[in-house]
Amino acid sequence: MQVTRRHCMIWRNRISRFSSRAELDLNLTRKPDPVPVTITKQTFTAQLESCSSHPDQLKQLHAVILTTGISVKNSLLTRLITSFIALGETSYARKVFDEMHKPRVFLWNMMIKAYVKDGDFIEAAAVYRRMHRLGVRPDEFTYTFVVKACAQLLPWAGLAVAAHAVKYGLEFVAEVRTEMVVMCVRNRELGLARFLFGSMVERDLVAWNAFVAACVQSGHAAEALDLFRRMRVAGVKLDAVTIVSAFSACGQLGCLETGEEIYGIMRQCEIVCNVIVANARLDMYVKCGSVDMAEALFEDMSRRNVISWSTMVLGYAMNGESRKALDMFSRMQERGVAPNHVTYLGVLSACSHAGLVNEGRAYFKRMVQSGDKNIQPKIEHYACMVDLLGRSGHLEEAYNFIRSMPIEPDSGVWGALLGACAVHQNVELGQHVADVLFELDPANGSYHVLMSNMYAAAGRWDCVDKVRLKMRKRGAKKVAAYSSVEFNGKIHIFFGGNRFRPESSKIYEKLEDLLRQVKNIGYTPNTTSVFHDVGTEEKEATLSHHSEKLAIAFSLLSLQPECPIRVVKNLRICDDCHSFCKFVSKATKREIIMRDKIRFHHFRNESPMS
Repeated sequence: MQVTRRHCMIWRNRISRFSSRAELDLNLTRKPDPVPVTITKQTFTAQLESCSSHPDQLKQLHAVILTTGISVKNSLLTRLITSFIALGETSYARKVFDEMHKPRVFLWNMMIKAYVKDGDFIEAAAVYRRMHRLGVRPDEFTYTFVVKACAQLLPWAGLAVAAHAVKYGLEFVAEVRTEMVVMCVRNRELGLARFLFGSMVERDLVAWNAFVAACVQSGHAAEALDLFRRMRVAGVKLDAVTIVSAFSACGQLGCLETGEEIYGIMRQCEIVCNVIVANARLDMYVKCGSVDMAEALFEDMSRRNVISWSTMVLGYAMNGESRKALDMFSRMQERGVAPNHVTYLGVLSACSHAGLVNEGRAYFKRMVQSGDKNIQPKIEHYACMVDLLGRSGHLEEAYNFIRSMPIEPDSGVWGALLGACAVHQNVELGQHVADVLFELDPANGSYHVLMSNMYAAAGRWDCVDKVRLKMRKRGAKKVAAYSSVEFNGKIHIFFGGNRFRPESSKIYEKLEDLLRQVKNIGYTPNTTSVFHDVGTEEKEATLSHHSEKLAIAFSLLSLQPECPIRVVKNLRICDDCHSFCKFVSKATKREIIMRDKIRFHHFRNESPMS
């Protein structure tokens, strides 16, 4: 019996009725016995439209397509792939893609883009490699995604793909060139990034924003602010994305003055202060140590999300306001805002800074037992718990905690324990932890220095020499300590003992005068901070020229009397400089806000607030 148009219409209508209920009965699509019915491409197209938001039904439909032989048409599979990718079913979309015969280039691009969006950069590169091997000619959209993927992998991989773009004459396409610039920034090739950006025929807002954001995300905050200023000079119209990156750069550098200037520019340009912009500004305030301004902004925000609350919890913790951090966390929960892993990082940090061991244990246990994937402990939370236990003197418990971790501890976790061993002068455990760190991160000189200092504090100078010799053999580099302050929109950087600044003589004169003042009111140099086998006078001379002290002397010479002194230190502040700041604040009646590698230290007219 021959199938008529009427038979097809009947089956089409039956499928459409079930489509309206977003259901799919596979029995309906089987050929009725004994009449063989041919299911058409149009029938499945209608079904596909109705199931496009239901992944399980799309998979059923795909199975039916395979059994009926319609899959030979790429157009139907293309629509399936598009639907699966839109639903986040990238792995299944790949299965459908692999069934296709000679897929068009836009489908290759779609698969690469999907993997990049999912963060699966290895698979994105693998798809491109297969595309290249099969001789499929890429277009300008291909390299927009491929360069982004390879930039996250190995530096040479990104350069190899960039060479391919040049081969196909696509390197001057704005989108491709923009991704190449971002790749160079992330690989710390700033000179090459500047050259590529400067040689762009047209630099639109997207290109500028991408360059600025890449600099911020890669830790090149000063470069980001320089680009922001160049945007202004070039007359580029700023948007919210630009402002968010600029605020983030100011937060990294501790530039409150510049941050306030950018806020004024934002208002001048009439850029809407949505919750994303407000959160970036909030983050800038807490990272500049201006908790009061952060509080005022937070209370004034018409809309807050979990990032807003988490920023305040973490900000209070960083600035030594542990009780306020925990109160903010309680308030957040009372308002029905579900915390995330960043919130709990702030909570654990607050417990660590305040020595609240039992509370910290309870919060961490809550994370583990919650079953909520958004707050399951990550490596940072384990490191924070080790810091909490270690610094409160529970070194053995901290060590056993690391041994029982369900994930592999990294150098950050072991480093937290080594720091605690240094605080409590547990040389034996410190030596064991240091050996682990030397294997995990042999090029990191900071662990060698810390262990060397522990031996020096214990008077074991022979061990000091051995650690330093081992450090030289491994090529481990010690990070040079420096401090920075902001003045007149510029960052002024100071290295210990450096005399190359034009105003160095005035700075050292001010510092000597300052040292006399604070010694008269009780300051005594803490020479235990100098780990060299030399005399007391030489140790005091070394201490007196630390970068923090030079930065404070410069600030007293440069800033108005009513302005707080804000100093950013790239490493931990030493005990002597902490004591020095306390006495300087008392002698000069000035507020000093010191941000080191870990946290803030606030000094207000004598007493350290953290």
